[in-house]
Amino acid sequence: MERVVVEPFGEGWAVRSLTADNPMILRRGADAERVGRDLALRLAAAGTPVQLNFRLRDGATAAKFVCLPPAGQNPEPLMIRLRPPAVTAEEPVTA
Repeated sequence: MERVVVEPFGEGWAVRSLTADNPMILRRGADAERVGRDLALRLAAAGTPVQLNFRLRDGATAAKFVCLPPAGQNPEPLMIRLRPPAVTAEEPVTA
């Protein structure tokens, strides 16, 4: 499975992928998110499953998706958001 990561890079944002030798660097987070999603969808459309991760400036994971190649008669790849694990009663909840 391919992985695409959108994460902070200096004052801007980087889109990293195993298929690219160098990250794509963008100024705005919104632009990096769009580029990351487009790349993940293009790779999935070409038949490669992709995990797409978005990270915040503090390093925390903001969101995680899996993009699956088209199946059956649907010509579009499928993007599924993965939910973080539920917090149990034993684990403290931090703000």
